[in-house]
Amino acid sequence: MAKATSISVNKLSSAVQDAVKAAMEKHPKVKVDPAKLSLGYLIWGFPVPEALQTLSIRETQAFASEVATSLGKSLGTPIEGAVFSHGGHLTIGFPAPPEVLLEH
Repeated sequence: MAKATSISVNKLSSAVQDAVKAAMEKHPKVKVDPAKLSLGYLIWGFPVPEALQTLSIRETQAFASEVATSLGKSLGTPIEGAVFSHGGHLTIGFPAPPEVLLEH
């Protein structure tokens, strides 16, 4: 069994905000504020406002990949960007890590 990784929720939140800010500079059509994190079974990320849902799948995935690359550098581990859509809601983030312990 793999050893669980521990990460601070505050550090993750701050790293996500920094990664999104950097990605928005490269993708000027995208304006988001990742104030809330969604930690689901399939994906960890942030909900996308309806105004952003007019982007193509390709544009959305490119933004998610940019955020994940920057986030991975900040956290010291490679991360792949992901987009999850269900019930009219869109989440940009990365696949949920298999074994992680969250701390304050």
